[in-house]
Amino acid sequence: MLEVANVSKWFGGLPALQDVSFTVPSGRITALIGPNGAGKTTLINCITGVDTAKSGKILLDQCLVNTLPAHRIAALGVARTFQNLKLFSNLSVLDNVLTGLTVKAEQSFVFSMLRLPALRHQERYLRLRALESLDDFGLSNKAYWPASALSYGEKKRVEMARAFVGDPRLVLLDEPVAGLNTDETVQIAQHIRQQRSAGHTMLLVEHDMELVMDVADQIVVLDSGRCIACGTPEAVQKNPLVLEAYLGRMEATA
Repeated sequence: MLEVANVSKWFGGLPALQDVSFTVPSGRITALIGPNGAGKTTLINCITGVDTAKSGKILLDQCLVNTLPAHRIAALGVARTFQNLKLFSNLSVLDNVLTGLTVKAEQSFVFSMLRLPALRHQERYLRLRALESLDDFGLSNKAYWPASALSYGEKKRVEMARAFVGDPRLVLLDEPVAGLNTDETVQIAQHIRQQRSAGHTMLLVEHDMELVMDVADQIVVLDSGRCIACGTPEAVQKNPLVLEAYLGRMEATA
């Protein structure tokens, strides 16, 4: 599904990513982990076109995407959530999810002004699809609430509903359980497993190792912008480079 090949990214004179390479298989969950500052969010930004890699290739089903702008990559079926919530607080929950279907609404401005039957049919379809996505994430009863009225955990689920609403080929989840309590984390894990069962491919960035080991099919480990390990959860847990990266940071912090 996704191939990252020798991707590097620099900010000024500092390397954020250095020759990172791995693949994300279709229909599976690949977790991207590493200490703070390892380059995880930078890599997601490069995959989605928010940032541009200095070198290397990013391919989606063998199609080179790292030269494309963000909206073109989204149109190819790549969706994401954000480490910091990116909701429209004054819009309803339903309208927030509908923004995830922008790439599906392809009618022209003139067509919209004329309000032809085909446009009304499309609007009804998109609205029903957004309601279905909210139902998938247990939020259909709050579809018409303003997003600002939701709890933090519910807002996280709205972002996930928006990411999955367009039936994307690849979804990038950037720390979906950050700031959540244990019950909310268990709920998000269940939703992630359900989406995998529905055939979705995911790249998951997360610090919660219990969640990662529970849902991931493969794990990629970054440290200081470099890929130091890639494999099954069992193999990564025993990898000495991974243990050194995490334990070393913990000792330095202590």
